[in-house]
Amino acid sequence: MTANTKQVGGSHYMTAIQPIEYILANQLDFCEGNIVKYATRWKSKGGVEDLRKIKHYCDFLIERELES
Repeated sequence: MTANTKQVGGSHYMTAIQPIEYILANQLDFCEGNIVKYATRWKSKGGVEDLRKIKHYCDFLIERELES
């Protein structure tokens, strides 16, 4: 069994493409990775709270871009 074929604590990430695979393949940073993670699971786990988390991480990225 590999890390990609098991999930600790539920089945909300058992999709055709694991979020971690996409995150690593695209070398996403922490905020970008969390956006992918929450976008992938919001319907099956966190609902509107996960959508709010996506907005929060987008705000971090926007602020970072505006400061640079």
